[in-house]
Amino acid sequence: MVYRKTPMILWLIVFSAVFLWSAIEPYDRFTWFLEVVPALIVLVIMIATARRFPLTQLLSIGILVHAIVLMVGGHYTYAEVPGFEWLSLDGRNNYDKIGHFMQGFVPALAAREILLRNRVVQGGAWLNYIVISICLAFSAFYELIEWWVAELSGQSAEAFLGTQGYQWDTQSDMAMALVGAICALVLLSRWHDKQLSRLH
Repeated sequence: MVYRKTPMILWLIVFSAVFLWSAIEPYDRFTWFLEVVPALIVLVIMIATARRFPLTQLLSIGILVHAIVLMVGGHYTYAEVPGFEWLSLDGRNNYDKIGHFMQGFVPALAAREILLRNRVVQGGAWLNYIVISICLAFSAFYELIEWWVAELSGQSAEAFLGTQGYQWDTQSDMAMALVGAICALVLLSRWHDKQLSRLH
């Protein structure tokens, strides 16, 4: 079985260490909470389903990397993460684009794994189409959550939104999730298939 106890313990150690660092004097406590909640939710789901639905190492590592991206963004806020202005020609800090890329990349692997293991889709073009559709739906729903948070909390949600005055921020966030999903399918599908075969 790919998903053994030792990798899970190492996974939890890394997750916990980054989480604790992230929680120490974050830039804005409310923003930190909003950013790390998804990582904590996934952690609970992984622990609850570890025996009956163990994940491939590829997906587990992807989830950990995505969680780290969220926790770093939560600690600094996405607009203030050091060293990411170089990704932009207009001086914006584009660390949030990495987050949205991961928002497509990792859910693509998760959706693919769930669909294949539950035999919802056998594979091929339909699998890729459905996975990309799920990732876009997930990204759109996250943008709706950002909007709802902004409406309910007013100015305190500005750091969470991370728009930095860019009027096409929502659309570009979803585009990055689309690119992430496509990259995951193109680059990792064969590797993912090999790991899935070992689970059986």
